[in-house]
This record gives sequence, C-alpha cells and structure tokens, in this order.
Amino acid sequence: MQTYTTPKGIKAWAEEDRPREKLLLKGKASLSNAELVAILIGSGNSTESAVELSKRILAGVSNNLNQLGRLTVGDLMKFKGIGEAKAIAIVAALEIGRRKQKEAALEKPQITCSKDIYDFIGPQLADLNHEEFWLITLNQANKIIGSERISVGGVSGTIADAKIVFKKAINALASSIAIAHNHPSGNLEPSEADIHLTKRFKEAGVFLDIYLIDHLIITNSSYYSFADNSLL
Repeated sequence: MQTYTTPKGIKAWAEEDRPREKLLLKGKASLSNAELVAILIGSGNSTESAVELSKRILAGVSNNLNQLGRLTVGDLMKFKGIGEAKAIAIVAALEIGRRKQKEAALEKPQITCSKDIYDFIGPQLADLNHEEFWLITLNQANKIIGSERISVGGVSGTIADAKIVFKKAINALASSIAIAHNHPSGNLEPSEADIHLTKRFKEAGVFLDIYLIDHLIITNSSYYSFADNSLL
C-alpha cells in the first residue's frame, strides 16, 4: 500500500499560513502589519486569504494600529470572515501590546518633561472611546509615587473634583502632581473648561504646597502640554 506524505515546501503551504514561515525565516520585523494580523486570525474566508482579509480590516481603520486598538469584539465581527474567536484574538493581542507599553513606562519613573508624563500615562488613555481623568503623584525628586484614575466620562467630557485629587495627593505624601485626560475626538486643543480646571488646580496646589507640574491632553497619536504652552 502506498504511503502518502504531506509536502513540506513553502509553496505547498496554504497562502494564509505563509506569514508564519516568513516570520520563522526572516524574523518578526520583516512582516507587514497585515501579515501580523493574518497570523492572529489564522485563516481567511471563501474569497480571501488571511492576508487579504487583514488588509481589508486595516483599510477600515485607515491602516492605523491605534484605531484598530479601539475596536471592540463586536466592531471586528462586522468584517466578513471575522467571527468571535478571531475578533477576540485581535483584541487580546493589541491589549498585550498596550500593557507592554505601560510596563515599559513604569521602568522610567522619574518625570523631567512632558514627554515623560506622556510615555507613562499615554498607553492608558490613547485608545479609549470615552474620556478619563488621571492623577500622577510625585515625590520631591519628581519620581512617580503612583497613578490613579479619578473619573470616567462620556465621549465629550469628564468631571475632575479638585478635593478628591488633592486628598489623594496628600494621602500619598506627594510633593507635586501631574494630571492628564484624553480627547477621544483627536482634537488636541484645550477647551475653556480645560483651561479653567487647570487654573483652579494650580491655585489649589500652591495653597497646599503640592504643585501642579503639568496637565496633558492625550489623543490616540499625540499630546498637548499646558506647561510646554506656558499655560501653567
């Protein structure tokens, strides 16, 4: 009886499996974003390979991985060929990437400029579809003591209570603080409410000897610093 063996050459692989072989042969940096997503989803559909399906998904978010990271499982399942399991795999992989960024930021706990604040808190806020307001407490050497979410809002705003913020700062024995909130719209310009809130926090900090060193507005691709723009 003849024994059949499975061909092992690259050309014999299904098209959707080839990015895996490319990763093994050339390394992860050689893969495009679409090829990386294709590895996550594993297979395409009846009319598209995994790579073609991945390209269509990325085109739906303007080929922006930050925007892809904002999609929910339900959003991803709207793409033909993406079931719940594939959608969950994409969401989970992007969440791992977000957590990696956050842990890398934790390894650099001293704040010397607005970019340090952004690197620390940006991964937490950049991809959100709603507004959140965060507090970062610092010691006398401007080293981070901790960070905490103060409030959660809707698409267009959140409320930050100065009494709550400074109570937490006092409890942490902070010498200074930084505050940050995100704009899901992508607009980096501070609103009148943002400017007024920053002024109130600065004045309260002077009175309590807990100084506000900066207020950042964060979007999915950049940030605005009140200190850098002479608004502190």
